[in-house]
Amino acid sequence: MKKTEFDIVVIGAGHAGIEAAWMIGNMELKVALITLPNVLIAETPCNPAIGGVGKGQLVKEIDAMGGLIGKITDLSAIHFKVLNESKGYAVQSTRVQVDKELYSKFAEKYLRENKNISIINGKVLKINFLAQNSFEIQLKNENPIYSKATIMCTGTFLNGKLHIGAEQIEGGVFGCDNSDSLINICPVVENSKRFKTGTPARIKKSSINWQKLQKQISEPNAQNFHYLHKDFERFNQQITCYLTRTNQKTMEIIRKNKHLAPLYNGQIQGVGPRYCPSIEDKAFRYPDRNEHHVFLEMEGNDTESVYPNGISTSLPKEVQNEFIRSIVGLEDSQILKYGYAVEYDVIDPTKLNQCLEHKNIQGLYFAGQINGTSGYEEASAQGVTAGINASLKILDRDPMIFSRNNCYIGVLIEDIITNERDEPYRLFTARAENRLFIREDNTINRMYQYRKKLKINQPIDQYQESYMNCYNLLDEFAEKYFYKTNDSINNKFKNNNYGIFDARISLSELLKRAHLDPVKTLLNELNEKKVKIEYKILKAVAISQKYKGYIDKANNEFENLSKLDAIKINWEILGKNERISNECRQRIIKIKPENFSQLRRINGIRPATLAYVATICS
Repeated sequence: MKKTEFDIVVIGAGHAGIEAAWMIGNMELKVALITLPNVLIAETPCNPAIGGVGKGQLVKEIDAMGGLIGKITDLSAIHFKVLNESKGYAVQSTRVQVDKELYSKFAEKYLRENKNISIINGKVLKINFLAQNSFEIQLKNENPIYSKATIMCTGTFLNGKLHIGAEQIEGGVFGCDNSDSLINICPVVENSKRFKTGTPARIKKSSINWQKLQKQISEPNAQNFHYLHKDFERFNQQITCYLTRTNQKTMEIIRKNKHLAPLYNGQIQGVGPRYCPSIEDKAFRYPDRNEHHVFLEMEGNDTESVYPNGISTSLPKEVQNEFIRSIVGLEDSQILKYGYAVEYDVIDPTKLNQCLEHKNIQGLYFAGQINGTSGYEEASAQGVTAGINASLKILDRDPMIFSRNNCYIGVLIEDIITNERDEPYRLFTARAENRLFIREDNTINRMYQYRKKLKINQPIDQYQESYMNCYNLLDEFAEKYFYKTNDSINNKFKNNNYGIFDARISLSELLKRAHLDPVKTLLNELNEKKVKIEYKILKAVAISQKYKGYIDKANNEFENLSKLDAIKINWEILGKNERISNECRQRIIKIKPENFSQLRRINGIRPATLAYVATICS
C-alpha cells in the first residue's frame, strides 16, 4: 500500500491551524489540514469578534504577511468600531464583529481553493516521532499519514471538558467531540497543564426588549483590515449593537450560588484568563461593585442568536436563567444555548524556540491555545509564525524571527516562550516597549521587510511594493515642502487654525503641531493642491510625521539595546558557570534562552547576572 505523504501536517483547523496551512500552501508545499468531524473550520465558539486593543494591530500584521484573518473578517463583518479613538493613535485599535457562519464559510472557501492544501476530516490518535523531521500521524479508522513536519493547533480540544454547573461533558466546544490528552497523543512532549476558558449563554433575539437598551452603531470611519479591500467598503448589512448592565440583584443571585459555581467549588482545576473574567469572577473579585457592562452582539444577520459579551459563566442552567433575567432588557429573555467553561491541556511554551518549534523535537511545532494563549488573533499570529518557519526549514532556508521592536507578532512570540505561563496570555499594547512605532496605520512599513523575505509574488506583494513607493514620495514631500510668509499664506494659517506662522515652516513641522490632527491637516493640504493619494498611505505618513521626534529618540535607544539583545548566548555554558547564582542557573537551564533579549525577560534573573553575561558576551 502506498504511503500518504505530505510536506507538513497541521492538526486542528481553528484560527491557528488555518493560518499555518494557508502560509504553507502559499509557499508551494503540500500540507494536510486535519480537523475533527463536525467541527467548523475557523469556528468562533466564543465572542463573534476580531480585533481589539493590541489585537487589531496583530490582525493588520498578519494581513501584511499574507494571512487570512483580515480578509475573511472584512468579508463577514457586520459591525465596526475603533477602540480608544479619543486617545493617541498608538493605542487606537479596530474591532470588528463578524457573522460567524460567514466567517467559517469564507475560511473554508479559500483553503479549498488552494491546490496545495488537503483538508482531512479525522481524529488524530497518535503522533509518532520516527526520526528527525519525520512523523507518522495515526488517525481513527483511517490509514496513517506521514510528514516532514507537524504543527499542533488543537485549541481547546486536547482532553477538553465542558462544565455547566455540576454537569460535565467531554468536548472541545459545545456539541463537538474532544481529543485525547496531550500525553497520550504525543508522548514525547512532557509537562502539560490545564487551562480554562468560558463563554456566556446565547439569547434569542426576539425575546429581548431592545427599547430599554443603549444603541451602539457600526462606525463608518473604521477602516477594513485587508489591504486589498477599499478602506471603508462594507460587504454586508451593518447591524446595531446594544449595551445594558448588571445590577445589584444580578450579582446577589450569583453570589448566593457560589457553592454551585464549578470555578469556586473545586470542580474546575484549570486556570482561567485574568483579562477575560467570568461573571462569577467579577462577583467575587469585586464584592462592592454590582454594575458591569453587558454588550449584546448579534452572531449574524440571519440568526436569532445574540452574544451577551461580559457575562461568561459556568453556573447551573437554572441560575443562568435567573441572573440573566434580572438584567434590564433581558427580563423575558429565552436562552438558546447555556454558557459553559471548558478545561483543556496546554504545553509548557518555554520548550519552544522563536520559530515555535519544540527545542527537543525537530520538526514539531505548536501554535494557538495549546501554547497557553487566549484569543483568535493571538492564535492566528502563532499559526502564521509556525507555518512560515516549518516551510522555511523544509526549504532549507533561514528561519523568520519577528522582532518585538517592530511588530506585535514579535512581542507575542517572545513573551510566551520566555516564561512558563501560569494563566492564559492575552496581548495588549502595554506589552510593547515600542508602541508609539508599532501602530495599525504603519503596518506595511513595519512588515514589508518580513513579507519580502518569503519571496512570494502575489497581489498583496505587488500592492506593498506600490504602497512603499507612494509612502516614501509623500514622506519626502512633507519634509521638503515649505510655506513662506506672504499675505495669502498668513490668511490661510489663520483661517485653518494652523497657529502662528513666522517666515518659513515645512509641512512636516506643521503636522507635528500639538493642537492639530495630522491626518486631517495633511488631507486638507493635499486636497487644496488637488493631489489624490490613497487614504491609508496619507494616514500613515501623517501620523509618522507627528510622532517622528519621539520615534527617532526611541529608535536610538532601542538600537543600542537591540545590539545587546541580539547577542547569541550559549545557555549550556551559562548553566555551568559558577559565577552565576545557582537560582539563576536553574532558570537558564529550564528556559534555554537563545539570546540576551530572552535572558533578560526570564522572571527571577538578577541584574548582576545580566551585567555579568553582557560583559562576557560583548
